[in-house]
Amino acid sequence: MSENETFKRGVAHFNAREFFEAHEAWEELWLPADEPEKTFLQGMIQIAAAFHHYQRRNPRGTKSLLSAGLGRLESCPKEFRSMDMARLRNEAGVWLDALAESEGIKPSKLPRIHAARRPWIEAPKKKKRRMRSPAASKNR
Repeated sequence: MSENETFKRGVAHFNAREFFEAHEAWEELWLPADEPEKTFLQGMIQIAAAFHHYQRRNPRGTKSLLSAGLGRLESCPKEFRSMDMARLRNEAGVWLDALAESEGIKPSKLPRIHAARRPWIEAPKKKKRRMRSPAASKNR
């Protein structure tokens, strides 16, 4: 499965409220990722993990991970990888604010990842270094 397909699988899991599975899909990409993709993926993983904690009735873990994840996604542009990051940050921020005010007050629905107006943008490709043969170097 390509990196882009794995990322989209994580988005599908997130929107299906399968937060643990979203976390797992994105973690596959996060481990070998380079910056700035690594920080972006870590933020997405933390937000997914936060809502997994919410589903398991752990408000302290939810707040902690939401705060950390939002902090990592703060530098993302409004639209990133064809996702409406501004909307995701806003929806997750509403949850964080509500949890900070009172353990009993919760927004009516969990956040979703919405598409931005632009076509899907793939993750940046890693540059591959080409090795030259010793004979090719002498002919230069």
